[in-house]
Amino acid sequence: MITRRDVVVAFFATGVTLCLVAVAGQKTPVMQSSIFDWNSIPAEKTDIGAVRHFFQTPTASLDELECHVTTVNPGATSHPPHQHPDEELVIMKEGTVEAFANGETKTIGPGSLVFCASNQPHGVRNVGKVPATYFAIRWTSPGMKK
Repeated sequence: MITRRDVVVAFFATGVTLCLVAVAGQKTPVMQSSIFDWNSIPAEKTDIGAVRHFFQTPTASLDELECHVTTVNPGATSHPPHQHPDEELVIMKEGTVEAFANGETKTIGPGSLVFCASNQPHGVRNVGKVPATYFAIRWTSPGMKK
């Protein structure tokens, strides 16, 4: 025999399930053409310098596009060489770093660029006497986030 308690529990379970399905089904809005003012993006202090997070969101043609700017103190490394399935561009803004990519290490400065291919180790270390700042732009092609 179905009791009043059984009916209440069933309604509660159904409501929770529907809420979870609705939240899981929500997608982040696709980023439209935008302008990002350097001075409006706060610099967050880190152990090695600072980071500015510009965006990390889907676009019309990518599952995700991310841009952040990292400042690395003299002698510091942003992180050990690493790899990830998405591709990345590192664009030097200021300072001097030792960049590692495709098994090669080079010292580069402002205006230099590093392309980090999918699943290939890469890294950056500040070898200068002043902070080094670079833009990191990563993109995730459709279907890669599955």
